[in-house]
Amino acid sequence: MFQQYLSEHSDTILWLASISFGVFVISILALPLIIVRLPVDFFIHPSSVPVRLSPLRLALKILKNALGLFLLLIGTVMLFTPGQGILTILLGISLMDFPGKHRLQGRIVRSPRVHRSLNWLRQRAGRSKFALPEK
Repeated sequence: MFQQYLSEHSDTILWLASISFGVFVISILALPLIIVRLPVDFFIHPSSVPVRLSPLRLALKILKNALGLFLLLIGTVMLFTPGQGILTILLGISLMDFPGKHRLQGRIVRSPRVHRSLNWLRQRAGRSKFALPEK
């Protein structure tokens, strides 16, 4: 039954595997660059939101949130496939706007493994370690 399913859906499986591999390669290349460029206090000081949004800013905000959601979903998939799942999820959450975002980010970043991974990437690039948010 499983072999029949595989043979019937081989094109779909090939596409999904190709997308997974592409996202894996992009995450390996892009995530360290993004993490290194973030300010040291990124997880402590929330960014300010403009009070009035122009149509262009609103469109950019929607795109930023959509990209964040995409990264969150891909990061969740990467928890079970090759890739930097937790870091991708953290980046996706950082891009999105929702209530409780900074509290959730703080919980994730305070995890010793995540904090160590983030600072290892920054140290390799000669950047200062991230400051941890208070509980």
